[in-house]
Amino acid sequence: MKKTLLGLTALGLLFASCSDESNQDFTSQQQVKVDMSDFYVYTDADVDEAARIANGNSKSCHTMVNLNRLLHENPGLEKKMYDIEYSSRAFIAGKKPDGVGNGNGNGNGGNDGGGDTGGNNDNLGSINIPVYVHVVYSNAQENISDTQINSQMTVLNKDFGASNNDINQVPNEFANVVADTEITFSLAGVFRHANSRTSWGTNDLVKSTYPPVTPETHLNIWVCNIGGGILGYAQFPGGPSATDGVVVGPNYFGTTGYVSSPFDEGRTTTHEVGHYLNLRHIWGDGRCNRDDFVADTPTSDAPNYGCPSYPTVNCRSNDMTMNYMDYVNDACMYMFSEGQKERMRTLFVAGGAREAMLQ
Repeated sequence: MKKTLLGLTALGLLFASCSDESNQDFTSQQQVKVDMSDFYVYTDADVDEAARIANGNSKSCHTMVNLNRLLHENPGLEKKMYDIEYSSRAFIAGKKPDGVGNGNGNGNGGNDGGGDTGGNNDNLGSINIPVYVHVVYSNAQENISDTQINSQMTVLNKDFGASNNDINQVPNEFANVVADTEITFSLAGVFRHANSRTSWGTNDLVKSTYPPVTPETHLNIWVCNIGGGILGYAQFPGGPSATDGVVVGPNYFGTTGYVSSPFDEGRTTTHEVGHYLNLRHIWGDGRCNRDDFVADTPTSDAPNYGCPSYPTVNCRSNDMTMNYMDYVNDACMYMFSEGQKERMRTLFVAGGAREAMLQ
């Protein structure tokens, strides 16, 4: 999806590129002016997700519904998310010759103006995210085993590392933008909470009942029955620290034990962690004129389901249906793009929204 820039300051960018790369941060990127005219936060997700469930679609992520609620409850959140987006785009622009690849996407699925296709150059190296898992259960089945939890950790590391068994299925059209994000995950601890409540909904009740542990430095994941046919939801960077993290249903978490086909390969958590790291849905939660702010993911107008055949055409381009940020079955999603990698990693640079995780 095409990224557009207005007015790069050439001399400023030249001086920034000549400075010590290891000391670059968002401050040095302020010489880059970014077009934010395409940025949005509110969507029609409340109506869209309800309609999808009513129509019998078997997969629903309520991250965008949750975002709408948080925006209403926190008047300053929209500005915080705008600032995070601006800083991310400015940082990416400062890392590219002539600012290539900023703004919104070109929608062609290739790498002209896309992600960091020349190799990672943010000087962060491999990023490790420590994870706390909160298992909240009303019965023995929901009290998932350590083995099931560990299986999910394995999936996260393989998916974010482009080392899953399905990666060789990526069509040639997208093969040159498959990304090893150089982000890993390590289990820091498991908390188990018995509770007679049988469903928790998407209003963060489970988080207020069992608050996150050091959310500034750890990814918190609550595994509980959400209800309503909802697989999971996440909070974008910039939201309240008291509710920061990811919620996933126990039967969609991991690959063994209490899991439900066709969402039994741990990709719900991969998808939600993508949101937690500032990725939007692949269709931008709107029609063809809505963007996910990533250059190398083609424009689409709605989620895909099941296991779509290739090519699946929307908005005059082939959908990247195998991307983790679509709604297809677990077995049929198996890649992040280079542009998505770059977008996620900007959160960890100096001044980034999740920089504290590197401390």
